Amino acid sequence: MSNPIDYSQGIYDAKKLGTPRMLILGAQHMFAMFGATVLVPLLTGLSVSTTLLCAGLGTLLFHIICKGKVPAFLGSSFAYLGGFAIVSNDGANPENLPYACAAVAFSGLLYVLVSGLISVFGIRRIMRFFPPVVTGPIIISIGLILAPSAINNCQSNWLLAFVALAAVIVCNIWGKGMVKILPILIGVLVSYAVALVTGAVNFEAIAAADWFGIPLHKSAMGLFAIDGSPEFISAMFTIIPIALATMMEHVGDIAAISATVGHNYINDPGLNRTLMGDGLATAMAGLLGGPANTTYGENTGVLALTKIYDPLVIRIAAVFACILSFCPKFEAVINTIPSGIVGGISFVLYGMISAIGVSYLLQNLATYITGGLPQMYPSLPGLSSQITIAGTSTKMVTVITPFLVVALVVVLTQLINHTKIGMAMRAASRDFETAQLMGIKINNVISFTFAVGSFLAAIGSMMYFSNYTAVTPTVGAMPGLKAFVAAVFGGIGSIPGAMIGGIAIGLCECFVSAIGLSAWKDAVTFAILIIVLLVKPTGFLGRKVQEKV
Repeated sequence: MSNPIDYSQGIYDAKKLGTPRMLILGAQHMFAMFGATVLVPLLTGLSVSTTLLCAGLGTLLFHIICKGKVPAFLGSSFAYLGGFAIVSNDGANPENLPYACAAVAFSGLLYVLVSGLISVFGIRRIMRFFPPVVTGPIIISIGLILAPSAINNCQSNWLLAFVALAAVIVCNIWGKGMVKILPILIGVLVSYAVALVTGAVNFEAIAAADWFGIPLHKSAMGLFAIDGSPEFISAMFTIIPIALATMMEHVGDIAAISATVGHNYINDPGLNRTLMGDGLATAMAGLLGGPANTTYGENTGVLALTKIYDPLVIRIAAVFACILSFCPKFEAVINTIPSGIVGGISFVLYGMISAIGVSYLLQNLATYITGGLPQMYPSLPGLSSQITIAGTSTKMVTVITPFLVVALVVVLTQLINHTKIGMAMRAASRDFETAQLMGIKINNVISFTFAVGSFLAAIGSMMYFSNYTAVTPTVGAMPGLKAFVAAVFGGIGSIPGAMIGGIAIGLCECFVSAIGLSAWKDAVTFAILIIVLLVKPTGFLGRKVQEKV
């Protein structure tokens, strides 16, 4: 019997799900992007089929340039709607649309230029202009800017919107297995069924549509509009500056995907590659007569909901988009989905995007408040006072710390080994699913554990930083790493072992400093970690893990 798949930690290799599930997941991503992607051509007068083809090809080109690492889908950009409206005089001059598409192609080349600057000067210098205090609000604004379009769609039919929203929420919270990882698709199907019952679907356009059609039209291509005419020059000056704003949006989108997946895509494969991929995809779309492409926030929301992070699923969605661009009848079928359903689904996805941005801001809250500059650590009454013992002057905190540590270890040990909440904590740490089956309220256990950990961290902070006059937001990184080494030294899961490990590391560092090698004391700590992992990986007081049969 195959082992059950743990979706809670995220799936980074979708192949383990099997081909049928991967195809369904790809279809879900296609549905997520479809409503917004086809809305742009509907608003600008461009071809829906051409837009689908450009989205699919652009996504595949993006993945090739980014080494297939970034799970991003490239769909139609709303940022260029104003530019298209100006060039076409709000649709009164549709013959000018090819000039707008040509200008879009050149705006994509601006992405490539910035990508080259990053490659030459390095990502660190360029990223100084995109700190978290900038990209965090951008991520939030992406969701908030898109929210009005979701509300407008909901207003067309609030019943269908609420049904779609409720179906997604129910599947995501109470769903099991594939139901939990297909909330968007199920939400569309359930609400569409309600739409059929209520008579909200019009099938006339489906009967009139052909089964096969070429999605490219020479008269609409930007490639044949690069002629140096006044209309072309005017379109260039109107649309190219928009790329400066969409590049900031790109950085925010990549940051959102990074925060969702837990991998820094700005460093790997690099912002230079993601910008180049986005830019070349946009240039290609403009030359073929489609709107500008952009990394889609809608699909980032799907990643957050399903926790399926494999870029292969996105590429499957791109292939679907390319295939379906040759079928006008499918386009007609999708267009029968009432806008109320699109609004309800979008309401969830756009909210997820803004939530990711808020999370990204909170992660860097200390940096925003302090500006990354050293801050004076307050003098705590009693702890910072000087005392003299046997002729040696020291701070009170130095005397209190060992006694307080022993007391906290005793209390924590009693809590974990001799209370009901402690038994629940131990059960959840050993077998998460079995603990749930036993009726243990996992969320309550996690919240309590987090509260205890926060309390102990606060005590540790006061004990450690009372010896410093100033601190920075990152000053706790090294003590945190050393605490991890102490836990490994004593044995993961052993509280007395962690205390013994901390004392051993402290004695080693004191010895190294005493012989005049204080600059190497941090290296000694990690040398201890390596030795422990080689000699006894479970730690000196750790338990041997028994394999389950």
